[in-house]
This record gives sequence, structure tokens and C-alpha cells, in this order.
Amino acid sequence: MSFLSTFRREWMSNPRADILAGIVVALALIPEAIGFSIIAGIDPRVGLYASFSIAVIIAFVGGRPGMISAATAAIAVLVVPLVKEHGVEYLFAATILMGVFQVLAGFLRLDLLMQYVSRSVVTGFVNALAILIFLAQLPQLTNVTWMTYVMVGAGLAIIYLFPRLTKAVPSPLVAIVVLTIISIYGELPVNTVGDMGKLPSSLPEFLIPNVPFSLETLRIIFPYSLTMAAVGLLESMMTAQIVDDLTDTPSDKRRECKGQGIANFVTGFFGGMGGCAMIGQSVINVKSGGSTRLSTLVAGAFLLFLIVVLGPLVAQIPMPALVAVMIMVSIGTFSWSSIRNLRSHPWQSSVVMIATVVVVVWTHDLAQGVLAGVILSGLFFAGKVKRLLTVKSALSQDGSTRTYAYSGQVFFASTERFSEAIDFKEVVDKVLLDVSAAHFWDISAVGALDKVVIKLRREGTSVEVAGLNEASATIIGRYATHDKPGADAQSVGH
Repeated sequence: MSFLSTFRREWMSNPRADILAGIVVALALIPEAIGFSIIAGIDPRVGLYASFSIAVIIAFVGGRPGMISAATAAIAVLVVPLVKEHGVEYLFAATILMGVFQVLAGFLRLDLLMQYVSRSVVTGFVNALAILIFLAQLPQLTNVTWMTYVMVGAGLAIIYLFPRLTKAVPSPLVAIVVLTIISIYGELPVNTVGDMGKLPSSLPEFLIPNVPFSLETLRIIFPYSLTMAAVGLLESMMTAQIVDDLTDTPSDKRRECKGQGIANFVTGFFGGMGGCAMIGQSVINVKSGGSTRLSTLVAGAFLLFLIVVLGPLVAQIPMPALVAVMIMVSIGTFSWSSIRNLRSHPWQSSVVMIATVVVVVWTHDLAQGVLAGVILSGLFFAGKVKRLLTVKSALSQDGSTRTYAYSGQVFFASTERFSEAIDFKEVVDKVLLDVSAAHFWDISAVGALDKVVIKLRREGTSVEVAGLNEASATIIGRYATHDKPGADAQSVGH
């Protein structure tokens, strides 16, 4: 595919919708970036500059067109102790090292780990994020005037009803503009973006973090950078999968890993905190018509234009308008079909999904929730495959030979069943282990075979293993000990 055709597809296939969607995302990014800065205990400029830098850079180097990356709560929560104990300069250094780790992850193909994340975990991740997005709006809905609730209701009405008139302009943008005009001219008593924190009035500047270039500095930032890189990549890979599903288009996860790294590496030199993909803003972008890299670029560039050039106007945007947009995102993100599927899907899948949601919402840590879901999925899968190993036993007519016919998968979870099928006290001349319908996967399986063969020989029984397929024969030939000199004298447990 030529450069020109790729450029048209990834940048100019949908320019009008992409530009409008990017504007909506930029408006939604402002309170989020300020809020995440407050969580991390740093100046709002750090979050805003990071969101601008990451979004613009990822537009060029990311692997998922139309996905929005910026400063995120997942990273902000991780750096609180670092900022508190060592200061914001160490945060910039940690962000740079975070980027290095993520680029290395791209070269090491760690994106392939996503293959081990089941659909139930992804669904749980999505539902948990939808709940967290909604919960994040509650501070703007408590201890406020009744007008706030009226404006949120009006905003949701515009968002859901305006598309029936026309889809030429994204309805969230119309809601923000209309409610801002009403709020300013009506002088309504509602919270505004300016109440969240002071907006910067200057462009970000290139700077080298003011920290000692020493092993001590590396010791301080290394664990933070490694955790930030892992959480950032996890959230980005999951979000990329979700955007893939929303748009029915593929993404380059390996390129996305490297792109996230480059974006964070550069951002650290411009006074920004680390970030990653944002599911909320990505959903806003897609649902507003954004689908290419242009929408991501516009979101980042327009964000900087808003805060530096239109700062005084942006400060007057009513928070109820942005809350309405985020509630729309929460409703649109949640997989409502997953509730109906609780009855029809296997109970194991439902448990994995619910466990992922509960852990994420309880801990506010996406990584812990996904890890819990992956571990549960693995345990359920191992249990399912374990039950697929069957054993049939038959005694020859003359009573001299006992045949055990194995069928299924022999691995760490099924080794106990492999051994328990054998009657070691039965007196026969020969035992035939027919494994022509079985497959040996790991050294635990080889160890189980060793244990059975050696124990039978100790009882004075001749043992023959028949029907090994090529792959099983290879691993058994390399690691088995039952046919090596002195094997029968070894401990059965070894």
C-alpha cells in the first residue's frame, strides 16, 4: 500500500467529522487533566501540557487511529508518593524512563500478552470503567444548586435528541456550546471549569528534569517508571481492543506500545506527567464521528489553543455541560448486553466478568482488576481442560497385561488424574500405557509419566509406553528419567 493511500485512509478519509469530534474531545479533556493533576498533587499545567503533548505525538506514532491518549487517573494515582516525597522534577524523570520501558516493551512484543486476556475480562474492564467514569462525576453533583441538575438534564436531552434533527454536528458539542451560552448570559449559579484550577497562559517549554544524574535517582524513579509503563500499556492495549470493536477495524498493538513510549518520553521533557489511552475520551471521539489520526491530532492541538488563547472563555464553561457528556460516555461504554448474558453464558465467564468489575471499582486500580480476571480465567480454563483427560482400563484375557488408554491433555493441572488412574497394587506381568490419544505439554506431565513408570517397575511390573505423538516424544525424550540408568533407584517424588 502506497504512502499516499495510507495517508488518505488514516488522516483524510473523514476530515470534517474528525475535526468536530476532536474539538469535543479537547473540551472534555480539560477538566479531566486538571482533576488528574490535583490527584497527583501537582500544578494543573502538568496535566494539561501532558494531555496536549501525548495526544499530538500519539496521533503520528500510535497504532490505533481515532484513539485518544492523554494524562490519566490510572497514572496519576501511581505517582502520588513520588511527588510527595521527592517533588515534581522526579515525576518528569520518571515519565521519561516510563517511555523508554514502553518502547522496549514494543520491541519485546509484550503486546502479544493481550492474547491471554479473555473476552470476559475485557467486558468486565469496560463495565468497570463505565462505572468509574460515572462515579467520577458525583463530586460535581453533590452539594450543588438545583440549577446544576437542570443543566445536566438539559445537556443529556440535547445529546440524545439533537441527532434526530441532524448528525452534521456532534450533539455533545452542541450541548456544551448551548449550555455555556445560557450559563454566561444567565449568570447561573453553577460550577465552571475555572473553579477546577487555574489554566496556563503560556506554551510548554522544553526542559531537562532538574534531578541529579545518579544511581540514587535511578533507584528512586525505577519502580515508579516500571509500574507506570505496565499500567499505561495495559490500559492502552485494552482500550485499543475496545476501539477496534467499536469501529470494526484492526490496530497495530506493537506500534501502539512503541508510540505510547515515544509520547511519554517526549512529554517528560515538556513538563508533563505520564499518560496512556483514555477509554472515555476515545468513546466520545468515536461516537462524535472521529475515526482517524486527524481527530486525535485536533484534540491535542485544540486543547492547547483552548487553554492558552481562549483560557478566559474556557474557564466559564459550566461543569454540568461536561458532566452530561461524561454521563453519556458512561452509559454508552457500559456493555448492557453483558447483564442479559449472565443467564445464557457459562457461569465461569460471568464470574470472571463480575470479579473484574468488583476489583476495579473497589480498588480503583485497572491493573489489579484485569490481573484478577486473567488469573480466574486461567484457573477455570485449567480446570476445564483437566476434566478432558480420560482413562480407560482393560485386562488381557490371560490376566497378564493391564492396558491404560489415555485420551486428552496431560499438563500440570491434570497430572494427578494421570497418576490416580493406575492401580499400583494389582499383580500383573505387564502394564501398557497407551497414550496415542493423549498429548504431553510440559515437564509436569513428563514428571507424572516418570513417577508412574518407576513406581510400577518397583512393584516388579514391566511397563511399556506406546503411541507417543512426535511432539510428546520429543519433550519426553529430552526430560524424562525413567529410561535412564539408575532411574528405578531414584525417589518417586523426584
